[in-house]
Amino acid sequence: MIARGKPLAIALATSFGVAACATAPDRLDAPKVVAGLEIAPYAIHEECVELRAEQRIGYLFRSSVPLAFNIHFHDANAVIEPVSAASTQGESGEFTADRDQTYCLMWEASAGGSVLDYRVERLRR
Repeated sequence: MIARGKPLAIALATSFGVAACATAPDRLDAPKVVAGLEIAPYAIHEECVELRAEQRIGYLFRSSVPLAFNIHFHDANAVIEPVSAASTQGESGEFTADRDQTYCLMWEASAGGSVLDYRVERLRR
């Protein structure tokens, strides 16, 4: 189940210590669909998108085994996670940006790695 509500701030001293999204932000002019993406054990995959306040995205994913998932952004020395699931094989939902920002969907595999299918698209008002 995904935790929703007030954003969760996590210090940058996390195990992977990222300062920015690992991928260049996408404009999502068309839906992005990825199938059969292999994620190595303990590795992460990010899909980042530039959003303005009140813009929405829809997302759907399935994984071969449970993995961690979140939607996050960076604010100074903190990583804010408005959406987070510690262990899931799949989720779907809509996310609305509360500020102009680069937001990243992130999946993190556990010891066995994972194979991931996902779709992300900008939703129109």
